Amino acid sequence: MWPAFAVLTALDGAIIHWRPFAGDGTGVVPALLLGFFFNLVVAAVLAPMAGTLLRRRRGDLPRVVAHDYAGTALMAGVTIVVLAAGLAHRPAVLDEERDFRAQALAVHSYVRAQAAPQYRANLARADTLQLEAELYRTCVPGEDPKRRLCLFVNTDQRPPGVRVDPNREPNGSFGGRGGYQP
Repeated sequence: MWPAFAVLTALDGAIIHWRPFAGDGTGVVPALLLGFFFNLVVAAVLAPMAGTLLRRRRGDLPRVVAHDYAGTALMAGVTIVVLAAGLAHRPAVLDEERDFRAQALAVHSYVRAQAAPQYRANLARADTLQLEAELYRTCVPGEDPKRRLCLFVNTDQRPPGVRVDPNREPNGSFGGRGGYQP
């Protein structure tokens, strides 16, 4: 079971990293830790219980062997569940990526067509904060670092709706999902 634990933990971590089952992605180390946690729970908690059930059906198996068989099978099951969840969540990840690209293109078009030259020159330095599922706030720096051109972009319509935010504070003054930092 323990060689399978090592291999399946690495595989689970890779799957969680490349095909996340929640959110928009997980770093390599957190993905490996999550895979390690899933497999540790299986090996420490579920494998002994499943091994006991296996020994009831096959009394000829030693206890340790029954636990190893059960643990290996359960860890393979965890890998299958993680992969299935990641594949099921993939369309949501792709939708978020499409929305982000759409808002970036909308900001680019707006700034090129309607913004002052100081903002057009700094368009590559724009930063974006996602406020809600399809609502973004993108700020483009100008000459004054504390006063930016900030735009709300709504991607639940085609083409995305763009409107100027009268608050010219940079996105860095916001914390988390739009709350101000103290």
